Amino acid sequence: MVADTLTKFDELVAECKALFAEKTKDYGTAWRILRTSSLTDQIFIKAKRIRTIQELDVQKVEENPRIEFIGIANYCIMALLQLRLPFEYPLKISLEEVLALYQKEVEKIRSLLQDKNHDYGEAWRDMRVSSMTDLILMKLLRIKEIENNKGRTILSEGLDANYMDIFNYAIFCLILLEENNHK
Repeated sequence: MVADTLTKFDELVAECKALFAEKTKDYGTAWRILRTSSLTDQIFIKAKRIRTIQELDVQKVEENPRIEFIGIANYCIMALLQLRLPFEYPLKISLEEVLALYQKEVEKIRSLLQDKNHDYGEAWRDMRVSSMTDLILMKLLRIKEIENNKGRTILSEGLDANYMDIFNYAIFCLILLEENNHK
């Protein structure tokens, strides 16, 4: 099952990265102007929309929640890049460079996924997409607290670990949505 997860992870990340690349061709790296707190809020908006659709079981804007999970994953990468790039780093980054930076983050996240899947035995496969949506929202509230505390934590993981977890939850949701559609 773990090999299947890694294969699906790679396929879905390729889809997320392709959309990121297309949007970068349209908009450049305009997102670089955003503070990480603004990116956190963008992820929050997407997760809140997914939760509202799940709770109401109806939506007025016909856009598949699947695209929102892809957006969450891509915003997590943007947030991680904003955390890691020095303040003086240029706002405008070439497509080739930003995709290389994207891939570097994905490699770290994939490694985290492997480690956690080993320790947790792929427990996420027995979870509901709605529960993972709630976990994404909880992680976002944690991130907001850390941001409000100017990044200081006493015992907890930092911002980057939370963004990486959210990225993985978004990918898990995409996997489960796909598997549920095939049943």
